[in-house]
Amino acid sequence: MPRRFDDAEPLPADAPLPRDNEALAGLLGLGSNSARKSHYPELLSRLEELETERNRYKWLFEHAVHGIFQASLSEGLRTANPALARMLGYDDPQQVLWDLSDLATHLFVGGAAELEHIRAVLAHEPGLFGYETQLRRRDGSIIHVLMNLLLKPDEAGLFEGFVADISERKQAQQRLQSLNEQLEQRVSARTAELEQANQELQQQIIARELTEQALREARDAAEAANRSKDKYLAAASHDLLQPLNAARLLISTLRERALPAAEQHLVERSHLALEGAEDLLTDLLDIARLDQAVIQPDVEVYTLSELLGPLASEFQPVAEAAGLALRTRIPNYSLSTDLRLLTRILRNFLSNACRYTEHGGVLLGVRKRGEFLWVQVCDSGRGIAEDQLQNIFLEFNQLNVGRAAERKGVGLGLAIVERIAGILDYPIEVRSQPGRGSVFSIRIPLAPAREPQAALPVLRASLADPLPGRRLLVVDNELSILHSMSALLQQWGCEVLTAVDQAEALQVLQGRAPDLILADFHLDHGVTGCQVVQALREHFGQPLAAVMITADRSDECRGDLQRLGMPLLNKPVKPGKLRAVLSQLLNESPAAD
Repeated sequence: MPRRFDDAEPLPADAPLPRDNEALAGLLGLGSNSARKSHYPELLSRLEELETERNRYKWLFEHAVHGIFQASLSEGLRTANPALARMLGYDDPQQVLWDLSDLATHLFVGGAAELEHIRAVLAHEPGLFGYETQLRRRDGSIIHVLMNLLLKPDEAGLFEGFVADISERKQAQQRLQSLNEQLEQRVSARTAELEQANQELQQQIIARELTEQALREARDAAEAANRSKDKYLAAASHDLLQPLNAARLLISTLRERALPAAEQHLVERSHLALEGAEDLLTDLLDIARLDQAVIQPDVEVYTLSELLGPLASEFQPVAEAAGLALRTRIPNYSLSTDLRLLTRILRNFLSNACRYTEHGGVLLGVRKRGEFLWVQVCDSGRGIAEDQLQNIFLEFNQLNVGRAAERKGVGLGLAIVERIAGILDYPIEVRSQPGRGSVFSIRIPLAPAREPQAALPVLRASLADPLPGRRLLVVDNELSILHSMSALLQQWGCEVLTAVDQAEALQVLQGRAPDLILADFHLDHGVTGCQVVQALREHFGQPLAAVMITADRSDECRGDLQRLGMPLLNKPVKPGKLRAVLSQLLNESPAAD
């Protein structure tokens, strides 16, 4: 009967341990120093720990989700867990413990060839990892699995396997592959459709490009024709205004002479005809300049008196001649604007108010609303119907005019007003009631208040007429202008000298400086009237008074003259304005020696 481990006689304390027991004593933590102690309790504790570990691994083995087995390369499956049995369709793990021949028949779809492949790999490698294969279930169906096979280093030919069912993943891959194939077919079909559509689209694009090219050519031709028209009108303005200027000067000379009634009537009719032609030409030139976008606002700060005072003085006699009362309300505000462009707008409002009001009066006033001023022109005229308010800003449009004799102007004034207001970005409002009058308003931004400054020149009447006996030099390259201007100035009592250029001016002056120079801006050979005035000032060493007269209405010309401090009169020259300017300058300038 074999002896139990606990029946063995204890060794003497100093007896050497057998060689086979030295390793066991080291494993159990027993050395020669503890040989005298009792080894049984320590060994029992170690055995219990081993049993606990064994039970834990057994529990994990039996309850694992994936299949686990142990097999021999020569014998077949030795153990298997329940998960592997369920994976293969069996109830008991003992039912899947096949030998090698049964493995090839019942388990591996690849048969003996697959087993031989596994054997060959494990013969040279410590394991086979990530091995995908197919296994046969009990009902004959096939499942896809992923295996990891690991050789046990301490037992030859023995290995452990871990099996995961990847059938669903494979089915998903197959479905994905099928979907990819279907998608590729759809993409191919759609690509063919798109290629066909692209070809059709390219043909449409080519046709559209040809159409657009034709439209661009037509547009360019129209724009070129329009620019040519505008350029011609702007370039021809000088030549168009020159004869009008000469005619106006001659008619003005005749109007101031005592003529028989019949001849005086003819002169007045000629004067009215020239005024109509002048208004038409001026409006056409303004429209051309606005369409060419050559007008740029020159914004500065002005007081309302500087803006509205000259307008009130200008239209007071116009209103009186029409039997109307012109009233003004000018508060003490400053505004930021382009004085010239805004004056053009308000002058048109006042002109229309005086023109289309038969009785009553006209009011020029201002209302403050927030940070803006509303400058208003109110009249008691015939008024405008509600459905016609937008039409008044159309070009060549006049309302309620049935006969040519009733026409007043050419219908461009408010069209010009609308364009200038757009340049200044000033809103315009119109309120009107037929039979009761109209109110034209424009909104202008306020500016910090400042003291009013006198404009250059200040046009005010003089108590004594300074013109008789004064020596004036007129420089112009048009002989008709020289003759007309000379006749008018001589009728005002002036001594008039004329010249076409600087050399002739020095010749006719004979070393004696004139009291005032009237010079055309554009002379022959590219010389300007400014250059002639400057040369004469240097020649005589005096700041000779000068007035520049020109048909050039460009901002560049106006800017040059402002920098030189010279008054500017546009052709055709209005005799009344010319006389006022000359009187003002001669009153400020003593007579030359």
